[in-house]
Amino acid sequence: MKIFTTSQIADLDKYTIANEPIEPIDLMERASLQLTDWISANFDNNQRFAVFAGPGNNGGDALAVARLLAEKDYFIEVFIPDFGRGSSDCFFENRNRLKDRVSVTTIDNEKQFPELLYFDLIIDGLFGSGLTRPLTGFPAHLVKYLNNSGLPIIAIDIPSGLMGEDNRENDPEAIIQATYTLTLQFPKLSFFLRENERFTGRWEVLPIGLHPLGIEMLATQWNYSDRESIVPILKLRGKFSHKGTFGHALLAAGSFGKVGAAILAAKGCLRSGAGLLTVHLPGIGNQIMQSALPEAMLSIDKSENVISDIPLLSGYKAIGIGPGIGKSPQTVGTFRELLTKCQVPLVIDADALNILSEHPEMLELLPPESVLTPHPVEFERLAGKAATDFERLTLARSFARNHHIILILKGAYTAIAFPDGNCWFNTTGNPGMGTGGSGDILTGILTGLLAQRYSAREAAVLGVYLHGLSGDLALMGSSEEALIASDIADHLGMAFSVLKNDQQVGITKKKSPF
Repeated sequence: MKIFTTSQIADLDKYTIANEPIEPIDLMERASLQLTDWISANFDNNQRFAVFAGPGNNGGDALAVARLLAEKDYFIEVFIPDFGRGSSDCFFENRNRLKDRVSVTTIDNEKQFPELLYFDLIIDGLFGSGLTRPLTGFPAHLVKYLNNSGLPIIAIDIPSGLMGEDNRENDPEAIIQATYTLTLQFPKLSFFLRENERFTGRWEVLPIGLHPLGIEMLATQWNYSDRESIVPILKLRGKFSHKGTFGHALLAAGSFGKVGAAILAAKGCLRSGAGLLTVHLPGIGNQIMQSALPEAMLSIDKSENVISDIPLLSGYKAIGIGPGIGKSPQTVGTFRELLTKCQVPLVIDADALNILSEHPEMLELLPPESVLTPHPVEFERLAGKAATDFERLTLARSFARNHHIILILKGAYTAIAFPDGNCWFNTTGNPGMGTGGSGDILTGILTGLLAQRYSAREAAVLGVYLHGLSGDLALMGSSEEALIASDIADHLGMAFSVLKNDQQVGITKKKSPF
């Protein structure tokens, strides 16, 4: 699913108005009906709402919602601050439509801020996504007043004061701290960044029927994964397929005390559908791997405790390296040798990433479209520090472009940066997945998908989505605190089934985005 900049969304509004065709006030009514339906589905009409409507189209949405909620017998009071500028046409029209249906109060200064003690919720319609500079003066003081009220806040489209993309120069004290953000048609890029979570709260996308042809034609480098975009990536399995059809994967993993990482990665690889798997690991892991995962074949290193050599690489369709391998000199040398000899898709994680950060000259040896999977600290070692997630995202895209690799920056809304500048955000997963071994499972999943001849881009987006979906399914029978990495691997089958069920019922007719 595409993510557009705020200026692009404004262009799509104009395109829809011109080509549907539809009047601007009617498009606003359509959006307001969606907003009202969500609010009435989540809050009883015994709730008392204070609606704050600014002079622009965001305020017009708020006035329309106030009218529609009043028609459903909600207790509504509207407050219109005078920011010293003219109103938009749609604001003016919705103000007229409201008439005397609810109480409307104009606020001229801070002394007129209303007493909010008798309300249950606030609807924020002060400012939309068109802001280009931080709020100051009277508007900023009003935002702070609402934040300090202690009431839940529902933001229309975007929390007032938050910008759609880059907020590095913004004033965090002058941004609404919403409990819920009901964004229209598309999420904003800023919603996917950690520093903005306290402003957006829980956000949901409400469709308002922007013109599908306009959406299709408008190019963007930003996307996020949902079922509609993921299902078309999934390959069908033929009746006469066999283990050779689904590829032979090689995993180089484990060292003394960290054989568990190799087991988890191997389990993720096999559960992702690889036809065959060979795990190359030190001698110390022989018996435990054979017992824990008899489906995996083993290649035993000449060293008992670390990886110090590599097997013959012919016959493998994909290779993954890193989980639990440590950073011994023998392992560093082996990894360097692998980079020079590797002719198949490569996944690099964990200690292999740390070796790269300590030996940056090895970055030049990376095969094109290798898949690197750092968490934020590992990425910081590779590419340098970043003060915000926006800066980290900028660094990640540059790193992927400069080294011609695919970079999976793990975390909430995992970002996947491609060498052409495109970036996908993942929407599955939960905080319970922040546990040791979760990344090892992902390494195995990615390696297994690559062995099945998914392209590196397909494997990255599909693999991260499946990983998160498995964690979500595991959570249904557990808790965030109790979730462990093995649970994720154990629910991969169910995750595939969810996508295959969608595929069979024809949830989408779209082609793969890659």
